[in-house]
Amino acid sequence: MMGPAHSLSGAAAWLGVGAAVAAAGHPMPWPVLVVGALICAGAALAPDLDHKSATISRAFGPLSRGLCEVVDKTSYAVYKATRTPRDARRSGGHRTLTHTWLWAVLIGAGSSAVAVGFDRWGVLGLLFVHLVLAVEGLLWRAARMSSDVLVWLLGATSAWILAGVLDEPGNGADWLFSGPGQEYLWLGLPIMLGALVHDIGDALTVSGCPILWPLPIAGKRWYALGPPKMMRFRAGSWIELKVLMPVFMLLGGMGGATALGFI
Repeated sequence: MMGPAHSLSGAAAWLGVGAAVAAAGHPMPWPVLVVGALICAGAALAPDLDHKSATISRAFGPLSRGLCEVVDKTSYAVYKATRTPRDARRSGGHRTLTHTWLWAVLIGAGSSAVAVGFDRWGVLGLLFVHLVLAVEGLLWRAARMSSDVLVWLLGATSAWILAGVLDEPGNGADWLFSGPGQEYLWLGLPIMLGALVHDIGDALTVSGCPILWPLPIAGKRWYALGPPKMMRFRAGSWIELKVLMPVFMLLGGMGGATALGFI
């Protein structure tokens, strides 16, 4: 899928989690719901770090473009080292390592470690990166017409304000983990969820997605999961733009309203 659809699906997924935990009797404070949705929207773009033309490659200028080159080459090296004779030959690393459940778990756990290990600056860093990505994904038309510096300033300002809101008593810093120093462990969850939702979205397209790597399936280590081919679509097609994106917005709205007790 394309960046805007990925971001919408990420936000909708976290709002759905908010609705589910509210129904289970452990509702999220509204700042956790809002911040988590924005982080998840941004994180849903991150697996495309292996693609030099993806939205994330442009988000932070030369830094993100250079990182994408490194991730692409690393992913390709892992693919070549682990492929079986039944896996196809390929010339790049797109839709390999960063499009797996293992990557999602590791990136989520690593983010939680950053949030806890680097305290407030770690939280601010995670918020800044993912809020910039959320702007690039959810407000992509405006972001394309604006300078990168304005988008970065919006991300930095929003990160500072939202971190302050979360730090207020009762606003959710310790929503899930309340032990000393564990308040922001939950930040890894929307990041992990965003990566997984990205993979599921890509699995719906014609190429499929090797979500279950490194588990072997049908003799392949990089088996591209997906629905029957007749049910798949091309990225950027009318199905994505006219059907899936409105569905994501509807589901996200319903999830948010339920999580906040309006439904």
